[in-house]
Amino acid sequence: MSGADKDPDASGRTGKTKDRGGRSTRSGLLGFLGEFGIIVLVALILSALLRTFLVQLFVIPSSSMEHTLDIGDRAVVVKTVDFHRGDVVVFRDPGDWLSENSITTTSPVRRVFEFLGVMPASSADHLVKRVIGMPGDHVVCCTDNGRIEVNGTPLDEDPYLYEANGSMVSPSDIPFDLVVPADRVFVMGDHRNDSRDSRYHLCDSAPGEAEGTGAFVPVADVTGPVVAIALPFSRATRLHIPGTFASVPDAGAAPAQPVINLSPCKPS
Repeated sequence: MSGADKDPDASGRTGKTKDRGGRSTRSGLLGFLGEFGIIVLVALILSALLRTFLVQLFVIPSSSMEHTLDIGDRAVVVKTVDFHRGDVVVFRDPGDWLSENSITTTSPVRRVFEFLGVMPASSADHLVKRVIGMPGDHVVCCTDNGRIEVNGTPLDEDPYLYEANGSMVSPSDIPFDLVVPADRVFVMGDHRNDSRDSRYHLCDSAPGEAEGTGAFVPVADVTGPVVAIALPFSRATRLHIPGTFASVPDAGAAPAQPVINLSPCKPS
């Protein structure tokens, strides 16, 4: 009987040990989940800050920069560095450059993930082009041998202009002669015959502004230069300013309004 009297006590003690162990396990699990949640939250905050102030990924939506940038490439844009003549830049649509058909809608969930930096920006209201003319630059198309000229220096664009089946696109089928106004840039796509760039807006102007103002992208609208392709891995590479731009002399004083000597709006 004495042994039987001890068994319930022993059983009770064992049960209490299991109960304490259960509570300890649950407490440990909750603690782990809480710490994990804090780590995820901090990571998302850091990612959002990184995207907002330093670096952002953009998905290339069109063929206008082929084959420097192909459709679907993930382009790395740095917001904290200056851009220069010859850089490929991402910028906000300066004024109806994007047609309604080219703007893709994104779900609210995707927009949240894009803001947090978890997903690359879908570029619904941004474009990507190469800077050909900085403020004050005199840009002319074309020289006798068909090249674009900046501040009197012809550009050798062969390394980056679109090429297919051994045939390269011409620098431009649209002639122009202009001076880039202050605080704006003149941009063109590398796939020149598939890029609705500055050339196609030489007749556009905002109310109260000079003719052709719509062809130039405000510097304030530029998100930053594309410094690399991150994905797909087969195309991962750094982007550099082509060497031809190094020989272009400094620009003169930039006019307040664009100076357009020749455009599709004016007969030659």
